[in-house]
Amino acid sequence: MDTESHDLNIADPPLAPDWIPLTGLQLRRAGVQFDAVRVDGVPGRHAADVLARMTGGDPGPVVEEANGRRAVYFLVSVGSTSHRAWPDGVTRLVAGRDHVSYIPVPALNGLTWPLSWRYRPGVDGRFVHTLLLRSALEALEWASGA
Repeated sequence: MDTESHDLNIADPPLAPDWIPLTGLQLRRAGVQFDAVRVDGVPGRHAADVLARMTGGDPGPVVEEANGRRAVYFLVSVGSTSHRAWPDGVTRLVAGRDHVSYIPVPALNGLTWPLSWRYRPGVDGRFVHTLLLRSALEALEWASGA
C-alpha cells in the first residue's frame, strides 16, 4: 500500500461553528450563541439579498424556511437587537426574563427541509451586522411605501 497517496491534495473539510448540527436541523435557544431577527415571506428574502449586496455577498448567517410563513432568520449577536426600533413585520427572537425563544438551525449539508441556508455562516464566527440589517429593512419599507 502506498501510504504517501493518503497525504496528497486532501483538503480538510471546512470548519463549521459548533452550534450548527452535523445532520438535520435543531432548535437553538436565543441568547446563548446568538439571537435572531425573523422576517416572513418575500420581504425577508428581499432583505437578505439587499444585505448581501451591502456586504459584498457575505452578510453573515441567514436561514430560510420553505413552508409555512416562509420565514427568514437573520442570526445576530446576542443582545444586539434591543433598544432599537424595528419596522413592522419584524420579530425579534431573544431571551429575556420569563421569556425564551428558539431559533431553527439546519446542518450545512444533507436533508434539512424545510430549512436551508440562504447565506452560510463563515468560519470567522461573525453574525449578521444588526445595524446594516435594520438599514436594509428600513430601505425596503421606504421603497414599498409602507
